[in-house]
Amino acid sequence: MDFELFDKRNYPTLAVRDGYAEWAATYDDTVADRMDLDLFARQRAVRFESAEVLDLACGTGRIGAWLAARGAKAVDGVDLTPEMLERAAQRGVYRRLIEGNVRDTTLGDESYDVCTQSLACDHLPELEPVYREVCRVLRPAGHFVLVGYHPHFLLSGIPTHFDRQSGGSIAIENHVHLLSDHFKAARSAGLSLLELDERLVDDAWLAERPKWAKYRSLPLSFLMAFCRD
Repeated sequence: MDFELFDKRNYPTLAVRDGYAEWAATYDDTVADRMDLDLFARQRAVRFESAEVLDLACGTGRIGAWLAARGAKAVDGVDLTPEMLERAAQRGVYRRLIEGNVRDTTLGDESYDVCTQSLACDHLPELEPVYREVCRVLRPAGHFVLVGYHPHFLLSGIPTHFDRQSGGSIAIENHVHLLSDHFKAARSAGLSLLELDERLVDDAWLAERPKWAKYRSLPLSFLMAFCRD
């Protein structure tokens, strides 16, 4: 669905690559771990120890660092934005980093035990290509763990956005995908859903962002874990 139908902020909007190029310098300071890493930590369907992992839309390497700390054998990263990849490289946890599109990584068939992706799916016009690509690069019975910005917040009119250092807020191109859209795209590609979880706006969030009181108990992010059939 077109996010413009629901937009209540009307921020200036940048294309994905341009937006993250600018956000790279402050991204790690503005994205809270509870939005995605908490969900990764509490899922039980997928183990990362000793796994070869492909971190799709790896950004500054937050997820890669978390995977490495939990015993992943090797982590490769793919991202569209050179400025984000530069910061990921500084972490020293990736076997290799590739500038490319998550919908067509050019990596070999059946190369990975696990794929991950965090806070990127709302930037994709269509879900089917990334799910097909994941299924292609996963080994048989491999797993995909995806964390996304919850469609509920997009439907509430709040885009992925950041504050410019020079002042003012900037949105990054958003698309609304329902959880059922993910399920259908995954099944079409050959992936079965193992686990679904949602992160709500709770007291911990409100301690940092009291202005979010009107969003209390609403889902802010979600996790879906899949297995390749």
